[in-house]
Amino acid sequence: MRHIEGYVNHEIEHGISTIEFFHPSGNSLPGGILTDLAKTINDVGIDERVKVIVLRSAGDKAFCAGASFDELIAINTEEEGEKFFSGFAHVINAMRKCHKLIIGRVQGKAVGGGVGLIAATDYAIATEECSVKLSELAVGIGPFVVGPAVERKIGLSSYAQLAIDATEWRSADWAKRHGLYSEIHKTLQEADDSVSRLAEKLSHSSPEAMAQLKKVFWHGTEHWDKLLTDRAAISGQLVLSDFTRNAINKFKSKSSK
Repeated sequence: MRHIEGYVNHEIEHGISTIEFFHPSGNSLPGGILTDLAKTINDVGIDERVKVIVLRSAGDKAFCAGASFDELIAINTEEEGEKFFSGFAHVINAMRKCHKLIIGRVQGKAVGGGVGLIAATDYAIATEECSVKLSELAVGIGPFVVGPAVERKIGLSSYAQLAIDATEWRSADWAKRHGLYSEIHKTLQEADDSVSRLAEKLSHSSPEAMAQLKKVFWHGTEHWDKLLTDRAAISGQLVLSDFTRNAINKFKSKSSK
C-alpha cells in the first residue's frame, strides 16, 4: 500500500511475513501509514500461511520518528485529534491481538510512537545505535497512547523516566537492560542475521503453542481497546493547546535550518 509519501509493504516467504513501513521524514507515522499498518497486521494475523511476523522500517537510519508533525499541526478539533492518535491505538491493538509472534527489527533511533511500536513487538532485535526517546511532553502532549505498551514492557518506573525526561535519549544498552530490546548487536548485518535465525526457527515451531504463548504474554490487556481510545482523546485535546502548537512550530523551524 503506497501513499504520495511513504508506504507499507508486506511479503510472505516460507511462513515468515515481513511487514515494512517507510516515510521520507525519518520513517514517521502519518495517519495513512498507521491505517495501513493496522490493516496489514490484522490481515496477516489471520493468514494461515504465516507462522511468524517480522516488523521493520526501511533504510538504515531512523527506525521511526513517531507522529507526523505536519499532521499534528493541522489538527483543528478534538475529534480530529482523537482520530489521529487513535491510529497509534489501532496499530498497538492489532499487534496485541495478533495470534502470531512479532519480531521487531530495529536499525536506528526511535522516538515517541516508534518506541510504542517496539514495545508492542514480542521480541525486539536492535543495533547499538538504536537509542530511544519519548519526546511527547516536550511538545505539550505526553505519551498517553503508547504508554501502556511501553509500561508493560519496561515497567512503570522506567516508563516514567522516559516520559518525564522527554528531551534526553536513552541508549540501546539502557533499552536492553530495561527489557525493551531482547538483543542488541554491533552491526546491522549481525542484527539482521539474528532476525533471520529466529524467524526461521519460529516458522517451524507449533503455531498453536505460539498462539497460546502470545495470549499469556498479553494477559491483562483485554481492556486496551477502550483504554487506548480514552488515551487518544486526552492527546487529541492537548494537541490543540497554544503550548503544543508553538512547540511544534519551533521544532519544525529548527529542523528546516
